[in-house]
Amino acid sequence: MNLKMILMAMMTTFLMLSGSAYASDKIDLNSASVAQLEELHGVGAKTAAAIVAYREAHGSFKSVDDLKHVKGIGEKKLSKIEDDIKVSDDKHGKHKKEKKHDD
Repeated sequence: MNLKMILMAMMTTFLMLSGSAYASDKIDLNSASVAQLEELHGVGAKTAAAIVAYREAHGSFKSVDDLKHVKGIGEKKLSKIEDDIKVSDDKHGKHKKEKKHDD
């Protein structure tokens, strides 16, 4: 192989790996600032502030669906942003684990 082909293969691999790392970055509803929440598609300053105010008044979000309790967030808006958000147990980013039910 010549040097040009090796460099192209390395560059392609690097771009693929870095793209997948960014794709997995989600905004945590329990620790995000207003500015971070504004990065979500369709979430402006007013809605982002309402999310933070709700969290401060009611405590941590238990699930992404809890966002529907925030004024300005309905099914349609939630469906647009749900792939870009997550919920952790605390502000340190520990993810909530699903409880298994034994029947």
